[in-house]
Amino acid sequence: MDTLRESFHYGSSPLTASSLSSPYNAYLFGSHISKSLSPLLHGILFRSLGASWNFHLVQTTDKQRFQDKLTSPETIGVSITMPNKVTFGLVLDDLTEAAQVIGAVNTSFVRLDSAGKRRYIGTNTDCVGIREAIVQYDSTAVATAKGNPAMVIGGGGAARSAIYALWKWFSPSEIYIVNRLKSEVDDIVKHFTAAMPGIQLQYLADIETAQSLPAPSIIVSTIPDYPPSEPGEILCWQICEKIFGKVEKGLFVDMCYMPSPETSLVKAANKAGWRTISGTEVLVRVCVAQQVLWTERLPNQQGVSEAIAAITQPQSAAKL
Repeated sequence: MDTLRESFHYGSSPLTASSLSSPYNAYLFGSHISKSLSPLLHGILFRSLGASWNFHLVQTTDKQRFQDKLTSPETIGVSITMPNKVTFGLVLDDLTEAAQVIGAVNTSFVRLDSAGKRRYIGTNTDCVGIREAIVQYDSTAVATAKGNPAMVIGGGGAARSAIYALWKWFSPSEIYIVNRLKSEVDDIVKHFTAAMPGIQLQYLADIETAQSLPAPSIIVSTIPDYPPSEPGEILCWQICEKIFGKVEKGLFVDMCYMPSPETSLVKAANKAGWRTISGTEVLVRVCVAQQVLWTERLPNQQGVSEAIAAITQPQSAAKL
């Protein structure tokens, strides 16, 4: 995978021939993570590769506690979730292009400098999870999406990961953004115009604009699954319905998987004739991308299938 190859730009491997049987640990740092699915998924994926490594939850926003765990010789990698994706990235030794452009870190991996000293590299695997979920579902997606519009629903950090993934790997003509707050979209446009020169972003501010534009080939939704109530939320839903109703149908990807992978938007897209990918698929692919960086091995496909099967049923609230 390109993410593994690129990781060695930051140093050499810390692993040895016996590392998979060594007592290494990986961690998730964040708030309100007691119901996280990460231990389940990483446990399955570790076992599928023959690694006797353990995955732990650390509920904290304390940078010193994070750094103490990070720099332990037994730590092989970490996952970072809200509200730490920006602040914890500041204590790492370097950031990948993805982390810098998106502006958030969700993963750190270890590489060695020329003197053999450990370096802690921050990256963003949310974007890789989006890409892999799409191309594993449809191997022709990169070719068919090229030169056609794409669309992102939302205005937070996950939306930025989706914009990065779509523009970098699927070459759309432009990316529509649907969001309840124009101010968030303004910030996104300003950020990406500087970070990814040449990117084409358009805010869909009303139903008439949505109706007049060509249908996107890929849509990625990053918003929670709850009934729209505020005016901005209701307008977003109406715009999505208008897009779903176009004659041309594409692929809809939802990053939300709570409380059920079959979100309201997935149901609406399915009903309108769109192909759909649920948030659980993206979630697993994000974990797989993390493990590729930590174990330096390509994923075991049986393990990936087992991980997906383990979380296909409706779940209680969880955070990666």
